[in-house]
Amino acid sequence: MATLFLIRHATNDWVGKRLAGWTPGVSLNEEGRRQAAALARRLADVPLTAIYSSPLERAVETAEAIARLQGLTVRILEAVGEVRFGALEGESLESLSKSELWQAIQFYPSGVRFPGGESVREMQSRVVAGLETLLQVHPAQEEIVAVVSHSDVIKAAVAHFIGLPLDLFQRLVISPASVTVITFGTMGPRLLRLNDDGSLPIPGRPRRAQGGEEREPPDSREGDE
Repeated sequence: MATLFLIRHATNDWVGKRLAGWTPGVSLNEEGRRQAAALARRLADVPLTAIYSSPLERAVETAEAIARLQGLTVRILEAVGEVRFGALEGESLESLSKSELWQAIQFYPSGVRFPGGESVREMQSRVVAGLETLLQVHPAQEEIVAVVSHSDVIKAAVAHFIGLPLDLFQRLVISPASVTVITFGTMGPRLLRLNDDGSLPIPGRPRRAQGGEEREPPDSREGDE
């Protein structure tokens, strides 16, 4: 079976600020366009068979940057679209971070359903089903298929294919314009790369908050965590 390159879209003005979800019109900003162009150059020598994208603008724009250098046409795959956050879409991450629901997403995501939206487990099921369909469409071992999607979507897929419980998927990090590579064969899936964004930053130490509680260093979260 094929090798999948799972790519998170490049950055936009909502990253780290608001929960974009399926909100229309959220496009790459200037930095995001630079990221997408750099990503396309990094992948220029990878012989991609096909490239698929979430239907959301920020993903399609990232996919198109890659496709131009590959001579490919972007194919839309709704199954790898963002989590359907329902009533929470558009909310600020600062306000959401104080809610009990948001805490549950971090520590018990398998038990969370978004109001008016889908559950995290339902999201994982549709994404895995969509990727498994791609493996049937591209059965040859030498095929390399790129899929441009979203942070939580990629984390949920990786968790499934490596046997990580869904309640631990928040321990994975997927940065904007990063590439995660999973190859599939007779012995099952193998994770070759995780969150490869072409750089090797020095990890920051957890910041110590008042009362001695440690906090994780900030990252480029989109709010789909």
